[in-house]
Amino acid sequence: METYYQPKDLAKFGDIGKGAPELGRKFFEYYNAVFADGELSEREKSLIALAVAHAVQCPYCIDAYTQACLEKGSNVDEMTEAIHVATAIRGGASLVHGVQMRNVAGKLSL
Repeated sequence: METYYQPKDLAKFGDIGKGAPELGRKFFEYYNAVFADGELSEREKSLIALAVAHAVQCPYCIDAYTQACLEKGSNVDEMTEAIHVATAIRGGASLVHGVQMRNVAGKLSL
């Protein structure tokens, strides 16, 4: 099946610095530092990344962090729960903008 997103392209992510090697180097330094153990474990950070990947709808990130979560010891139930957290926040963010709609509608209603 033809698709815009090719799973094999995920492996090319490291090549994104070609043409701008200094920016690529800085990005990957930062990226790797963010995902290192800190106050949060690598496992927790992978769960966050998996949830965010769903919120921003990045299929490459979903693939990468599904694998990372499993490799770091998360199970599918934990991963599913993380996705529900992202979904609740995303849905809530949409709904809370309904307040804006109601404010404008209230001003415009005659």
